[in-house]
Amino acid sequence: MTAVLPLRAASFGDIVAQHHDRGRLVVQPRMGFSDPARMRQGLIATRKARAATVGTITLDSYTRLGDHRAAREAIATGAELNGYPLVDQDAAVTAAILDDAVNPLFPVQVRHGSADARHIIRALLDHGLHATEGGPVSYCLPYSRMPLREAVDNWRRCCEILAEARRPTREPHLETFGGCMMGQLCPPAMLVALSLLEGMFFAQHGVRCISFSYAQQTHPEQDEEAVAALRTLVGEYLPLPRTHLVIYTYMGVYPRTPAGALRLLAESARLAVRSGASRLIVKTTAEAHRLPTIAENVTALEHAATVARTELGAVKAPDTGILAQARALVGNVLSLDDDIGRALLKAFAGGQLDVPFCLHPDNPGQARGYVDGDGRLQWQRIGDLPLGDLVRPSGAGRVSSADLLASLRFMQHKFDCSAAGSVLDEAPGHRPLPQHEGSAP
Repeated sequence: MTAVLPLRAASFGDIVAQHHDRGRLVVQPRMGFSDPARMRQGLIATRKARAATVGTITLDSYTRLGDHRAAREAIATGAELNGYPLVDQDAAVTAAILDDAVNPLFPVQVRHGSADARHIIRALLDHGLHATEGGPVSYCLPYSRMPLREAVDNWRRCCEILAEARRPTREPHLETFGGCMMGQLCPPAMLVALSLLEGMFFAQHGVRCISFSYAQQTHPEQDEEAVAALRTLVGEYLPLPRTHLVIYTYMGVYPRTPAGALRLLAESARLAVRSGASRLIVKTTAEAHRLPTIAENVTALEHAATVARTELGAVKAPDTGILAQARALVGNVLSLDDDIGRALLKAFAGGQLDVPFCLHPDNPGQARGYVDGDGRLQWQRIGDLPLGDLVRPSGAGRVSSADLLASLRFMQHKFDCSAAGSVLDEAPGHRPLPQHEGSAP
């Protein structure tokens, strides 16, 4: 890597805040291409979209896993990757991509999925970029078999590298992915707790500009309540001047019809506005089939922005106990150790944090969530989570694979059906959700 290049963007968090203060929802794609020309075209198209946007460079799988030999071989042979190989691409090539594509009003976030992002963070800083995402839990448990202890150590150093890069004109930004664990079938209280805890971990290790994520789930009112709970807890535990909330459009099995996909995207935009979030990560009509094109990404950005402009604004969601559950989870973890990294390790080792359906060896695997007959995510089993006085798990026994698939495809079925105006037949992948708690996973 060459010497540090000139700063290419103002503070990511400040730009998002400026849009939010003007009543604009910032919309952002997941875009990443291995071809430098397409990556540059994608950034420029995002910047020129009819919306308040920030850019994204999503990295390839080899880079995420630290397989630099494979990344270099792909670059040398011209093989197509599923993202941009930022670490191993020639620095001059990356500089040419960023030149004039990024400006002080259009910052770029580097997205990846690595349990050890030290090399990625050094590379993005070398290129004058300063915004990324991840976390010691959220980028370990779903995506790797790395021991959680190693991931905590890696992410401690990642935070320190970002903090050391702080300058008067640059405030590095880190987004916790904790509110997106497993994409689906994780009850909202756990998502809220993990998002907050990872943000607190970042702050404990020097990061001062943080965004807290929450992934859209299966019920709009429940999601609004969850985001309100996250906002409340951020204010209580981490009242930094540079924080904001970011919503992810549904990360589970996506509608297969274009109309269904657009309806689901629109619902996520309404969730962002109604919950007072500042930023939305969008999905496209191609999600169920393949990687989206630049044009499909731009269409998604503009569609979400249009819906957001017509939404009336924040609402107060009914309280069904998500805040109390999340507060209990967070308070219990913080009682285990003053060092949040060690506290996280102790909590997972003791079952006091447990992500449903996560198969990582360091996850206890005793808790389970399910979608009830109203479309809300609930606890089926809580294992050793400190929630016994706050929830009544359904306690349902073993369920069939068909019932599990039905719950996983709940949103696909709901939005494809509503788009078509009629119920889909019961072909594989379109099985209706069981409407009684005992048969849900």
